[in-house]
Amino acid sequence: MRVSRYLFLLLFVPIIASAQQNIIYKDSKQPINLRVKDLVSRLTLEEKVSLLGYNSKAVPRLDIPAYNWWNEALHGVARAGEATIFPQAIGMAATFNDDLLKQVSTVISTEARAKYNLAIAQDRHLQYMGLTFWTPNINIFRDPRWGRGQETYGEDPFLTSRMGGAFVKGLQGDDPHYLKASATAKHYAVHSGPEAGRHEFNAVIDEKDLRETYLYAFKHLVDGGVESVMCAYNRVNGEPCCTSNTLLSNILIKEWGFKGHVVTDCGALDDIYLRHKVMPDAVHVAAAAIKAGVDLDCSTLLQGEVMKAVKMGLLKVGDIDKALSAILRTEFKLGFYDDRNLNPYHSYGADSVHNAPHIDLARKVAQQSMVMLKNEGNVLPLSKSKYSSIMIVGPNATSYDAMIGNYHGTSKIINFVEGITAAVGPATRVEYDLGADNRDTTHFGGIWAAGNADVTVAVLGLSPVNEGEEGDAFLAPGGGDRLDISLPASHIAYLKKLRKEVKKPIIAVITAGSDVDIEAIAPYADAVILAWYPGEQGGNALADILFGDVSPSGHLPVTFYKSLSNLPDYKDYNMKGRTYRYYNGPVQYPFGFGMSYTQFSYQPNNIFKNSYKTADTITVNVNIKNTGNFNGDEVVQAYIQYPQINRMPLKELKAFKRVSVNKGGEKIVTLKIPVKELQKWDLKTNKWKVYPGDYKLILGSNSQDEKVTMPFTINK
Repeated sequence: MRVSRYLFLLLFVPIIASAQQNIIYKDSKQPINLRVKDLVSRLTLEEKVSLLGYNSKAVPRLDIPAYNWWNEALHGVARAGEATIFPQAIGMAATFNDDLLKQVSTVISTEARAKYNLAIAQDRHLQYMGLTFWTPNINIFRDPRWGRGQETYGEDPFLTSRMGGAFVKGLQGDDPHYLKASATAKHYAVHSGPEAGRHEFNAVIDEKDLRETYLYAFKHLVDGGVESVMCAYNRVNGEPCCTSNTLLSNILIKEWGFKGHVVTDCGALDDIYLRHKVMPDAVHVAAAAIKAGVDLDCSTLLQGEVMKAVKMGLLKVGDIDKALSAILRTEFKLGFYDDRNLNPYHSYGADSVHNAPHIDLARKVAQQSMVMLKNEGNVLPLSKSKYSSIMIVGPNATSYDAMIGNYHGTSKIINFVEGITAAVGPATRVEYDLGADNRDTTHFGGIWAAGNADVTVAVLGLSPVNEGEEGDAFLAPGGGDRLDISLPASHIAYLKKLRKEVKKPIIAVITAGSDVDIEAIAPYADAVILAWYPGEQGGNALADILFGDVSPSGHLPVTFYKSLSNLPDYKDYNMKGRTYRYYNGPVQYPFGFGMSYTQFSYQPNNIFKNSYKTADTITVNVNIKNTGNFNGDEVVQAYIQYPQINRMPLKELKAFKRVSVNKGGEKIVTLKIPVKELQKWDLKTNKWKVYPGDYKLILGSNSQDEKVTMPFTINK
């Protein structure tokens, strides 16, 4: 009997092994679509539905792992412990350096893979330790009141698209078979406040502003292969974004040919019947979302209601298969069903997280992000030999929150006091005093000590509790938003008191994620540097700039208005009167502005054509010469002025390039603008159109700078 059993096993075990090898979804050599189809065919309807939520259930009989899709990586792997913290997204946008941003997201995905590998090795399937990241935020920062504007790449669609596209490329990697991580373009679409009403507001917009401003960056990222798109909480022209046939089915999927998966913002489906009140109940919402193109739900609504929708005849099994197939494709691309040794990212471990090269990159990005707004009498850079005593004051001088922004990890933070102290060494006397709090406008500290020092560095401004996402920015007066662009009154009063008592140089360093009233403090400081929320190396980066190891080179990705009274109502999504593209009123600082320790001259060195057709590309070579006394980086910005036709932008960024030039040196920068990039949406035909007429190419260092102008025409 034992012999018979032994012979049976000898014969049957190879058959089992052969059958397993022939299971299509487990065969890494098979095409992904074929593998997905095979896996879907093996699942029961109940199992399929259980996979449609962000907290995806395991199906042990098919070796489908439990997986939490909700992971964050806005400017470093977030909410998952130790990880390199880069400057907040708005600060990275201020670098105008898409190549550098790709390096940043490459590091982020490396750390993400390492943390995922370490977690899975311990059979931990945790939220925030996965590979599907709900970033970047490519909404247009159309109004400075929006608290989450700090998460974006600013107010310009072109800059947003190029920075966002670079981030996606680095995050998803360049392996031909596997995604390093999955990126998500969010929040689709027309979503930029008010934060307090985000679960119920209706953005009313015409097709022209929709296409030219709000959808431009999304289209660019879809064309670039972003794996996921997140639909937003709000309605657009009456349609909730996550059940919008216009945005999802018609534009994203049919018109643009999006091949990835669509995920809802968290709780967005519940909003549709509870707050927007455009559908009767959760079952109808589930059916409408699946039919419109939603594949994955950041809540439990689909998991709880889809079976009911099928029984009621609102959905077919094929509808569910289509949604499930989209998210399974992402899992296959990430290598979830393959031998880990086949994946080029499987070996990343603890030494790939927050290591020396990653920390160095965080410092470099912070250096390039900071924007010098004032430097009276060239007080900066400071000479270490000239200034033997330094006073550092201010509520944000040692603030952890003001360094890290929101959606952050944890790591060793070098604050401004630590960075400056380390830079000057033990032979220089450095003192620190909090100086003021965030409310008291009469009681101050450190005044006498500041008067006793050679120079004072005052670190003032906002932190992410004053502006940010609903619920997170718990001290923001507008439910996450700001009601004005003012700095805290106590900070302003403190700086005024310092200026009155201290006759030696005062350097004001401002932390913020948006436009703030610099004019309120500029008269009381000899120099002003906007540091944003600069990440873990912000203190070192500021010291590098203060003492001239690097020249400041950040440029504003948003307009700094003089007053909110110059802007339309916050809830108005029409672009008229908003951003440098459509606003011609007074400003503190224009879009693209940023000072340097040196100066640059521009000289075109090619013959510029004066006439183009739609299929052509505008090419200009310009010689950038450093005419000052410091090495530095220039950000060459190319703007287009359009023919005088109704609703054309005043001007529009269409190319940019950062270039490093040593003092006395020069470099050639080549900029290329396809004429098709100048197309505008024609409301009469509902199509894109390149309008014939007279144009002008303007080169400069900000949107109001005209170092080179080149007129040209476009013919039909």
